[in-house]
Amino acid sequence: MDSRLGTEGLAIPMKLRDLVYKLYARRVEDRLDHAQVPKHIGVILDGNRRWARASGGTTEQGHKAGADKVRELLGWCAETDVEVVTLWLLSTDNLDRAKDELVPLLGIIEGVVRDIAADGRWRVHHVGQLDLLPARTQRVLKEAEQEAGENQGILVNVAVGYGGRQEITDAVRSLLSDRASHGVSLDELSESLTVEDISEHLYTRGQPDPDLIIRTSGEQRLSGFMLWQSAHSEYYFCEVFWPGFRKVDFLRALRDYAARHRRYGS
Repeated sequence: MDSRLGTEGLAIPMKLRDLVYKLYARRVEDRLDHAQVPKHIGVILDGNRRWARASGGTTEQGHKAGADKVRELLGWCAETDVEVVTLWLLSTDNLDRAKDELVPLLGIIEGVVRDIAADGRWRVHHVGQLDLLPARTQRVLKEAEQEAGENQGILVNVAVGYGGRQEITDAVRSLLSDRASHGVSLDELSESLTVEDISEHLYTRGQPDPDLIIRTSGEQRLSGFMLWQSAHSEYYFCEVFWPGFRKVDFLRALRDYAARHRRYGS
């Protein structure tokens, strides 16, 4: 009997807390002006390993919990009329992690990408250096793009093997190769080069730049994420680790964004 009472005593506050969060999230959502919602959101999904350590779990469990949160996030974005989401799932630096962490992590990422493509609501586009990734991961990314190619929902950029400096380097290399194939000399290119010329060779060419970039885990830096595209982006840094990111945290980010006056340098 004492055990039952103890269990009930623990359960009631948790249920009450969940109810309060739901009511608060609904209140924030009801007051959200959908006309002020960012059309493109970039998300730096940070803190899986620290969340696992704090909860007494393994690193792999942390990555799995982070993967589950991706599905929730896309649902929230659909509810609030977001059109493009860029998810930084794996950086080029992450590829240097120990094999016993990297191999399971790649498997988890492959599962996330497959799920996004199979859902039927999202489109998928890979951003990053494909040739740095294992053959199986490359195949999954290509197949996901093909499978989800005709979907009409949110465009989901999956940044896997991604680094911002490398993206700019690849864009310049692609631009030089393209102009050379048309007989344009370096001197001619240097005289006519514009910002738009480089933008047209980025991984996200043809897409709007991110209006809002969210980073979880309390870190306040970009770490190389979308360096070119984020010149005029707004930033929202959230203290919570990525697996613990809640709908109310997402809505707070949108509310914070809507309250800002974007000047674009003027």
